[in-house]
Amino acid sequence: MLDIGYALSLRFPDPPQTDYRRADVHALRHDLFCGDVYLADTEADRELSTAWGWVPVLDFAWALCDIVERLDRDPLGSRAARPLHAELDFTESTDRLLFERRFGWVEIAAQWLPAEPPLIFSHSELRREARDFLHDLIADLTDLHEDLAENPAIWTLQARFPRVG
Repeated sequence: MLDIGYALSLRFPDPPQTDYRRADVHALRHDLFCGDVYLADTEADRELSTAWGWVPVLDFAWALCDIVERLDRDPLGSRAARPLHAELDFTESTDRLLFERRFGWVEIAAQWLPAEPPLIFSHSELRREARDFLHDLIADLTDLHEDLAENPAIWTLQARFPRVG
């Protein structure tokens, strides 16, 4: 089973004067909510995680949802034998998460952990868990910063990637 999680950094707090209601997409994706993220296979007890403290966690969730959709562009869907590739790059680093979908399965490898074998999940599980992570993260962040719930970019993001059952 896939588990996606995060921890906000105490070393890189958001600026105290931040107006979360009016924060633009760039600020939401690159300047706010820094911390670390992980993807874990709970059955195999394996994890790919960052330990840098500066990863914008909302951007990670947003980009992960984008990637899952990009990996689903082949009209054959889960019957497609041709691999589809995507990368999630961390903006302040050359490190990347590498995604490869073949048939209905997605391999996820961390470029900064070359000795670690990739995690493998079904595409449908990855989509469901990525969207749940996004919505749970937004709920957590709006608990911390109530004005964030009134930000139109957050409304658009939630509408673009609704939870899947």
